[in-house]
Amino acid sequence: MLNSAPVVWFTGLSGAGKSTIARRVADKLRASGTSLEWLDGDEVRAIVSPDLGFSRADRDIQVTRLGYIASLLARNGITAIVSAISPYEESRSKALAMCQRSVLVHVDAPLSVLEARDTKGLYRRAREGSLRGLTGVDDPYEAPCDPDLSIDTSQLTIDDAVTKVCTALARLGAYVD
Repeated sequence: MLNSAPVVWFTGLSGAGKSTIARRVADKLRASGTSLEWLDGDEVRAIVSPDLGFSRADRDIQVTRLGYIASLLARNGITAIVSAISPYEESRSKALAMCQRSVLVHVDAPLSVLEARDTKGLYRRAREGSLRGLTGVDDPYEAPCDPDLSIDTSQLTIDDAVTKVCTALARLGAYVD
């Protein structure tokens, strides 16, 4: 479909800044008149996937569900912004393959920075041993092999990160400032 809207998929470890950047990009796009929906991985999991745990199979199902919802929105002309850890390359690739136009954004920062931020207290709990299976600590995270954008939030400001994402969308013809 020629008028398919783009999907912007933010992946990265907890605390990297996926949701913060996604929220700001969504605000900027809405202000420019873009119809969009933001699918936050934690929120979608709570409503659509409360049956899933955090095994690899369950994480893959969650990413597939996010990809499917995003593709439905996009093919109906609604830009979809997805912010989810989505730790495995294969399931991310399959999810994005459902979408005609997409921008994969890898949001990253050194683990020491993420542990210092620890906005949800997950890294502290993992280091104390009360949380097992935290992606990036004792569960794998497969960074994208070839993301459209790489954003190191220990090096870039949020404003600069948002500008980079909007520039990528402009290259797709999906955003005009």
